[in-house]
Formats: sequence, C-alpha cells, structure tokens
Amino acid sequence: MSPTITAFEQSPDHGKGQARDMRIRWALEEVGQPYDVRLVSFKAMKEPAHRALHPFGQIPTYEEGDLALFESGAIVFHIAERHVGLLPDDANARARAVTWMFAALNTVEPPIVEREQAPYLERDKAWYDERLPLLEDRVRGRLNELSNRLGDADWLDNTFSAGDLLMVTVLRRLNGSGMLDEFPNLSAYVARGEARPAFKRAFDAQLAIWQARQ
Repeated sequence: MSPTITAFEQSPDHGKGQARDMRIRWALEEVGQPYDVRLVSFKAMKEPAHRALHPFGQIPTYEEGDLALFESGAIVFHIAERHVGLLPDDANARARAVTWMFAALNTVEPPIVEREQAPYLERDKAWYDERLPLLEDRVRGRLNELSNRLGDADWLDNTFSAGDLLMVTVLRRLNGSGMLDEFPNLSAYVARGEARPAFKRAFDAQLAIWQARQ
C-alpha cells in the first residue's frame, strides 16, 4: 500500500517548493517509494477531519495503513528508518545524521522563519525597521556557523543523508533574500541538493499542482 500525504490545494509559495510537503515528497523520491497526494484547502485544514490527523491544522500529514503522522521532520525520520538511502548503516554515522535532522529544524530553521514572516506580520509596527536587521543578524550568525562546519565538504557528514535533505529545504527558504549568496559554500551545498534527481522529481510534482490550478 502506498502512503498518502497531504499538501496545499493552493500553495502560498506558488509552487516554489517551500511548502513542507516538499520534504516528504523528496524523501519518498530518494528511497523510491510511490505515494499518493490528497490536496487540502485552507478551510479543510481547520476542520475536524483534518485535525484528527494534524492537531494544529497544518500540512503535511502522512497515512500508511493504520499509521497517521504529522510534522515533516517526524515523517522524514519515519521514511528514513524504514527505507534504505537516507540514513547510514554505521551506527555512529546514523546518529550524526539524525543529529543534523534536529539541527536543521530546531537550530537553523527558527530564525529563518522568524525573519521570513516579519514583513508579513510586523511591517506596520513602529519598531519594524529596527527589528529586521536584528533578525537578519541572527540568521547570518547561524549561516556563518553552518558554513564554517561544512567547509569545502559536499555534505554535512560525508555522504548525503536525511540531515542534508532537511537542511537544504530549510536553507531554500532564504531564496530571494540574497543572504545565502554571502556564503558561497552554502549556496553550492543547496545547489547540490537541488541537482539530485529525486529533488527534481519532487519539485516538479509540487509545481504541477500549482500550475494546474492557474
């Protein structure tokens, strides 16, 4: 039985691959697992049927048999644990890959999302012009630390893993900001992720949904 994931019926990113179902699509493509997609409207996301799957009324969700999951990181971890290709066989390398999964979502993503949302939520506030540079400095601080750790390596810990998959999707949230361009090794790192055939298949599948509704 193929798993079913949920995605935006009308993605707010206009098919740019920023919605979090992209992470699940990419993971499934990397491991060669077919999947089905159920599109959900913004209204339906807040209704009881969807909240039974995702208590916070968001996407993505993942259903496979009698298993239902929410939270993109947990879903990617579930996929990586049950299929070959996203976690190393060596126990120590596997633990490090999982550590990078947590780092992507808990350490690197929060300041990026806060900076991303500020223009939409706070632009009319008197303190907005003073706060935005502070938010950008926090992002640059994390990028600098990540850049120093990555150095000239292709991936975070030797070979591509679920940690890289999540980190690349997090860094892609900076597309259009110019901030990633300040760190050439991180820009190249994201480009390597985007060049993977599995990423391209996942991106095209998400983009096709947006284009079909225009």
